[in-house]
Parts: sequence; C-alpha cells; structure tokens
Amino acid sequence: MPHSRRHLVAGNWKMNGNSQLATQMVAALNGQSIDGVDILVCPPSLYLGDFKQADFSLGGQNLSEFASGAHTGEVSASMLLEAGCKYVLVGHSERRTDNHESNDLVAKKVEAALKNGLIPVLCVGEPESIREDGTYFDFISAQLDAVIELVGIAQFAHMVVAYEPVWAIGTGKTASPEQAQEVHKFIRDHIAKGDTDISQKLQILYGGSVKSANAKELFSQPDVDGGLIGGASLDPQEFLNICQAAKG
Repeated sequence: MPHSRRHLVAGNWKMNGNSQLATQMVAALNGQSIDGVDILVCPPSLYLGDFKQADFSLGGQNLSEFASGAHTGEVSASMLLEAGCKYVLVGHSERRTDNHESNDLVAKKVEAALKNGLIPVLCVGEPESIREDGTYFDFISAQLDAVIELVGIAQFAHMVVAYEPVWAIGTGKTASPEQAQEVHKFIRDHIAKGDTDISQKLQILYGGSVKSANAKELFSQPDVDGGLIGGASLDPQEFLNICQAAKG
C-alpha cells in the first residue's frame, strides 16, 4: 500500500549551470507550495550565494571528511552550513567513480555531515557489471553497511538515501519503475533489520533519468519517495513539473 511520507525532490546540477540559471530557478520555485513535497536544489558550491532569496532547501554536492585544515580545494560541512545548505549529497555515483571514493570514505563524510547538523543524502547504486552478474543487492548492502557500522542505524533517522542505478545513467538503458521499486524495498528492508520504525520513515529517492514524463509512475511506487534529478533540474519548468508529479 502506498505510504504517506513526505516527498523530497532534489535537483542536482552536477558541474553545470551559472548565476543566470540560479536566478531563473529561484524565480520559478519561490512561492511554489506543493502539498507534501519538500524541494531541494544542489548547485555547484560557487553558486550557492545566488540562492540567498530562495524559500526552498539548498544542498551541497559534496563535502570533505575533514572539519578544517590543509585540504586545498575541499569544502567543509561548516562552510556549507554558512552558505545556507541544509542537505549535502554524499557518495554520489560520479564521486565514487571519478574520484574513487570508497565506501569507508563515504561513511566518514556522512559522519562529518551529521556532526555539523547537515542532512546527508547518501547515494548508493550499482554499475552495469554488478547489475548483470546479479550481485547488486550485495553491492548495495556493502555501501549501506559501511555507514551503519560507523555512525549507527539510529542516525538514519537524520538522513536521506538515494538509489542511483549507475547502469541506467547515460547508457541508453532505462530502469523500469518495477526495478526501482525492487531496490528501494530492499534498501528499506535492509535498514529495518536495525530499526523498523526508522526504515518506515526513511526517505528513499530514485536517481536515474527522471523526467516529468515518467516521474508520476516512478513516484507511485510504494517505496519511492521522490527523485534525485540530474539533467532535468537544469530546466526550471521541467523540474517544477517533476515536483508537481510528486504531489499526493
């Protein structure tokens, strides 16, 4: 039976956008009260200042596991907070792939976010080779367990999880709503092994080529609580249409 948990629809700009797009996004989304839907936008850190007038939530795309120090080019949790962020993406598939972020490093970044009052959006998901050999549940379990072992299951009450089928991003392949639901249910059941109440309240987003054309069907799945939107979030009206699809 579909749940009644609030949706969180996140727009991740990746390494795209500019100040003009930020202005357009604020104009399009400010004042848009959508029943049961929380809106989150994650622009590159340089453009966070362009969202000072935003009345929706902001998130960072990454953070350092260190609080401060000689780590040139990194952004700390406290810096993101000062810039107006409430959330931060952690362990995005592109960070794991491009920057070789291990499960242990991702767990440390989750810990750094939680210690500073940021809500981590923990990204998990399998590449094509893992999907094809059928071990994707084991792969995702390892990603989740690294975080559980470091911060404890109780901290998932202060987190969001996003499932990214890496094999269906930019490959021409598409994950069906049923495939998304299968993994989302697995994630919820895996968290339930530690705490059933937390698992039922946990928001689990789907990130895999979500568009306004497929958003409603995806969001109607029992364990899909919203989307981690990539390319479509660069079009303010398209992103707003996706947010509307999450309503109710």
